[in-house]
Amino acid sequence: MKVMFVSAEVSPLAKVGGLADVAGSLPKALRALGHDVRIVMPAYQMVLDDPQWGAKRIRQGVPVKINSKWQKAMDVYEVNLGGVPVYMIGTDEWFTESNRSEALYLPGGDHYLFFSVAALKLPKALGWRPDVVHCNDWHTGFVPVLMRERDPFEWAQTASVFSIHNLAYQGEFDIDVLDRLDLPRCLYNPNQLETFGTVNFLKAGMVFADQVNTVSPRYALEIQTPQYGCRLEGLMRYLDEQDRLTGVLNGIDQEMFNPATDPDLPAHFSIDDLAGKKICRTKLFEELELPEIPDTPVMGVVSRISTQKGMDLIIAAAEAVLPRAQLIVLGAGDPVIADAFHLLKRHFKDRVAFHEGFHLSLAPRIYAGCDMFLMPSAFEPCGLGQMIAMRYGTVPIVRFTGGLADTVADEENGFVFYEKTGSAFAMAVNRAIDAFHRPDDWSALVHACMAADHSWSISAHEYEKIYERALASLDCGAATGIAVRG
Repeated sequence: MKVMFVSAEVSPLAKVGGLADVAGSLPKALRALGHDVRIVMPAYQMVLDDPQWGAKRIRQGVPVKINSKWQKAMDVYEVNLGGVPVYMIGTDEWFTESNRSEALYLPGGDHYLFFSVAALKLPKALGWRPDVVHCNDWHTGFVPVLMRERDPFEWAQTASVFSIHNLAYQGEFDIDVLDRLDLPRCLYNPNQLETFGTVNFLKAGMVFADQVNTVSPRYALEIQTPQYGCRLEGLMRYLDEQDRLTGVLNGIDQEMFNPATDPDLPAHFSIDDLAGKKICRTKLFEELELPEIPDTPVMGVVSRISTQKGMDLIIAAAEAVLPRAQLIVLGAGDPVIADAFHLLKRHFKDRVAFHEGFHLSLAPRIYAGCDMFLMPSAFEPCGLGQMIAMRYGTVPIVRFTGGLADTVADEENGFVFYEKTGSAFAMAVNRAIDAFHRPDDWSALVHACMAADHSWSISAHEYEKIYERALASLDCGAATGIAVRG
């Protein structure tokens, strides 16, 4: 199949979260299965200016008609990621201000309207016609709408697939979005694009796509409930009843995340020889200027600093666990929680290190140098941190939710707790610390973590099936574009 994979971020070119990791890895796995997969993303200035990517302009000034009175000129650049062509779409007005990953997402929606229209203009400019257009998250939500409502005959033989990476981010704007795309206002109704008084980009993608998926089987069930459905649980149940909703667990790039070859590590190790992991631990303490306390486990965090990621639970549990362990945290986000980590560092000066910000090369050293990895998330669509940690022989401690529940089994390859409280989390951490002091038990846990297969190989076959179902729905004339209010 020929697949156009559309995403606002793609690792390692531009990354904010897990979407980038998926966009940088899944197309490689699909291409390895023989599919002609090509990625489309915005032309961020930081990528164009970075010589390591060697971006080449292959098209210039291609007219993109956003509406009858509004036209932009599109420039197309190309880079290659592991054999996958990446086409970057740019214009003179948007994406030029993005000079670092933290600045990818700017206020407003016009740049994503342009991106959606331009992405559908690209195949004709390249002389290449996809069988499937695979869209990701709310930034691309209007691509399936445009395929069915503005150019239905041109895209009649092309299926659309829409992936939800986090239902909480929906992209809500005023009704004039429809005017800006020359779409009829009759689409502004609860069964299609209207959601509680707004035009909802995420809902748009889900309603009009032939198939919808999210990034773990459990999350696909959770988002059908009021607790996790973010006001769209009715639509989620409807899609499930229509056999249009699937949960497919994300994978990780096991070549990139490999402790035997990772260039960011001071020493390498494998499941058969863990000597290098001890060196990584010692060097990590030296790098962070934290004293290494003998016979004391070290817990690591690489995360966005937010309540969604459960960082508040780590703060709440600190007094109960830090007398028995050390803690290393890397991340940025909520300034209130960040301040709490700074206070924690001052209170437990020999037991806590907090590096506020993004540091791509430090992250793998934390994965490799720690004994345990903390992910007490309030909700987690999939989560990649726990898989990466296991790859580096670091035992995850997680809350039973989303992809964490799908990948971590209590006292088999990690530790799991259920209640969203600091005390429940502290009990799980203390159970892990007890196991750490039983060498045989801990060795078995580390081995189980490193032996797990979290590659994309299995999930890529699941995406093949989704593409096939989407194409089959075209053959049988299945209708999209009709749903129910969230």
